[in-house]
This record gives sequence, structure tokens and C-alpha cells, in this order.
Amino acid sequence: MDTGTHIVMGIALGGLATLDPAVGVDNPTAQAVMIGTIIGSQAPDLDTILKLRNNAKYIRNHRGITHSIPAIFIWSFLITGLLTIFIPESNMLHLWLWTLLAIVLHVFVDIFNAYGTQALRPFTKKWIALGIINTFDPFIFFTHIVGIIIWVLGAHPGYTFLSVYAVLVGYYVIRFSMQRNIVKQLHEQLDYIEEIIISPTMRFRQWHIAVMTKEHFHVARSVNEKLIFLDEFDRVPVPQTNIIKAAEEDDNISAFLSFSPVYRWEVDEYTDHYEVRFIDLRYRSKGYYPFVAIAQLDQELNIVSSYTGWIFSEEKLRKKLELIPE
Repeated sequence: MDTGTHIVMGIALGGLATLDPAVGVDNPTAQAVMIGTIIGSQAPDLDTILKLRNNAKYIRNHRGITHSIPAIFIWSFLITGLLTIFIPESNMLHLWLWTLLAIVLHVFVDIFNAYGTQALRPFTKKWIALGIINTFDPFIFFTHIVGIIIWVLGAHPGYTFLSVYAVLVGYYVIRFSMQRNIVKQLHEQLDYIEEIIISPTMRFRQWHIAVMTKEHFHVARSVNEKLIFLDEFDRVPVPQTNIIKAAEEDDNISAFLSFSPVYRWEVDEYTDHYEVRFIDLRYRSKGYYPFVAIAQLDQELNIVSSYTGWIFSEEKLRKKLELIPE
């Protein structure tokens, strides 16, 4: 989820914790737990700092080790230890339990995004992405905001957020049912389906869809429970030519390939250089595929320039990165 949603979830857990007799409403433990749940709800996303280095590091590592099982416990012990230094009167066990819950909830809700997490590391590095909830879901965010407002107006925070989470459980069930309905429609209209990747949007009744069949990639949308097929590409394996192999050694290309489950490729040859491009098919927007990886190589197959990430026009891509003109 986005940073704002994780923050309001941390506040909500701090309010819910008041139902715990050891926490209460207004005492040192309640104060420590509120701080712990807010910090804990953000801690796994510390890897966002990798974006300051480059997109390749960020794409390869975001929601990886920091969302793993060992990291969950490390975060909880660190945050609890620091808070008990500053608020020694707090109940350490209950502070740790609620902080741990905040971190677990962060990782858990991220699993429902299309991006997913490596939540089962170190047992597996597989990305778990259920594709049910958008990274920013307006309903989830504003339901928490309403709960916070009701709390400010004088309602009991524990029962308020217990009600909020009861509503959200129902919301997740509805989203899961909607996704299953899309899968059913796809199987009715396409043969030989090998994989379906569904990415929710911020609009409640609109979804991005990429489908791999035996011979094709299909790009579609679901709008108001109706499938709209947008593009179809032949499913051509990436040839292991010298050009492709050299491009795959680049950090940006390799990061993209480690992350993207469905993409097509292009290789263009110019007078003095080659250009290799991989295009993620999950996020078609206004006729354009904005998530790409591109590498330019000279005649000796040395990488001249490369990029991976979101870009919404060819002009911006070349201007931003000062790539060799076509």
C-alpha cells in the first residue's frame, strides 16, 4: 500500500489496542503502543531509500528482504527496544505484540497488491502478489480517515476501529469475488490460458489484465464487469543472441526481468548502435505501455546507456536519459 494508507493503519491499530486491558486509553503503554504501531506500519518500506541510488536497485529489492519473516521480527525488536528506552513505564510485552502486529499487517496488506512482496523469505524468494487491491485504494484510505474522525469526536477508539476492520474484511471479500468473476470470463473467452495477471486500478470497477496463452499475449481491461480486449501479441521467446545476452548483463535490464512476469521484447539495429527494449504488458494506459527497460549498445556490444522504470512518452525517455537518437 501507499505511505498514507500505512500511516492511517498504524493509527487505527493504536486505537484498536485500547481494547487490550494492558494498554488502556491514557497511560504510558498506550502512548508507546500508538508510536510503535505508527512506526511499525512504516518500517518495512525503509527500502524505499534505494530509489535514491537508482531504479534498478529499487525494483530488484523493494518489498524484498525488508518484508521477509526475519525482518518482521527484527523491526519489532528494534522499535520496542528504542521505545522502552524513552518510555520505560510501558508494558514491554504488549508494546512488542502490538508493534509486531502493525508490521505483520503492513506486509499482509501489501500481498494483495499487484506488486506483491517476498513475504515468505527465507523459505522462498517467490513474489506473492494477489492483485486484488490497488497500491492506493480510496475506500480503504477514507474508511480509516472516517474512523479517525469518529474517534476525535469522542467515540471509543477500540470499538470504532473494530467496526472499521469488520467493514474492510467485507470489502476484501467483495474484491476477491470481483477478481474471480474476471478470471471466469477470461476462461470462457480464451483457450489454452497459461497465466492470468490482474492488476486493480484506483477505480472500483476497472482492472488491468494481461493473459498468457500458448501462442499469444492478450492485453485487456475489465470495466463495469465487461471484458475489453485491447492488444494481442505473438508470444515469441526471447532469442539468446549475442546482442540480447549483452543487454541482459545490464543492471536495469536484469532488474526488470527479475520483476516483470509478462513482457514483450524488441531489438532494433541502427547505423552505429543497437537498442534492446523490454515492455511490461500489465499497465497499458492510453494506448501506451509505461513500464519498460531499455539498453543501448555500441557495435562492440558495450552498454552505452540504459534505463528501467515508468516513462509515459518516447520523447521524455530520450530527453531524460540522453540516449542515442534513433
